[in-house]
Amino acid sequence: MDIGTAKPDKDEQEAVTHHCIDICSPNEYFSAGEYAKIARKCIDHIFAEQSFPMVVGGSGLYIQALVDGVFQGNYRDPEIRKEIREYAKNDGWIQLYQELMRIDPETASQIHENDHKRIVRSLEVYRLTGKPISHIQKMKTIPADFNPIFAGIQWPRDILYQRIESRVNKMIDLGLISEVQKLLELGYSKSLNSLDSVGYKEIIAYLEGKCSLEEAIGLIKQNTRRFAKRQMTWFRRDKRIRWFSIQHERQFSTITDRIVRIWRLSMDAIVD
Repeated sequence: MDIGTAKPDKDEQEAVTHHCIDICSPNEYFSAGEYAKIARKCIDHIFAEQSFPMVVGGSGLYIQALVDGVFQGNYRDPEIRKEIREYAKNDGWIQLYQELMRIDPETASQIHENDHKRIVRSLEVYRLTGKPISHIQKMKTIPADFNPIFAGIQWPRDILYQRIESRVNKMIDLGLISEVQKLLELGYSKSLNSLDSVGYKEIIAYLEGKCSLEEAIGLIKQNTRRFAKRQMTWFRRDKRIRWFSIQHERQFSTITDRIVRIWRLSMDAIVD
């Protein structure tokens, strides 16, 4: 899954050492908790080499798991998960979301009513334990043993949306349709979490004749904009983030210099 995930290309990976890429197959279970374990080991290794890691990404849940920890309990039951999804087919996802709002308003307020994966996961944990997932997460988290510096890049909305448009068009030009077709031909099910994601699920719908290519591309752009909006909602709650406004890519070098200065000041403070 290279194109649809915007994976750094070969040249980028050769220019800068990357970690946590190509570490599992599309049909393997993977979670924010699994990511946190692997990424923390990478970070320890980088520190041991007297270097400093940079974590780059847009998934607030994964960053939270890495830095603040994620609950450790193996609360999983395929039958319960199946029951929840069957209920959604018959009565609709909005009913499940309303159920989550009743039993765990804290979690419900942090996820969108269309975020089916996290709705199922939250209800699964509740039905297994009788406790809201937000309560369990607070009890079981293990924070990282490092103190990160948070920096956020904030685009004006109109420019951000233009960049999303260009990004999706580029993915199509690079061969996203062929990538999805190949994954299906290899036997990967469209119901996998990895393929039920933005970019992949819309192209699958196109390949199944459920929509035109133009409609599929439009949906990818729309769902990416919605995802970006949810990202910003998540990150704005984190007061540790220092935001840098940007209007053009030419400003990246200036912003990088400012971030490095902040990092050096923090290091000087630790040494003192």
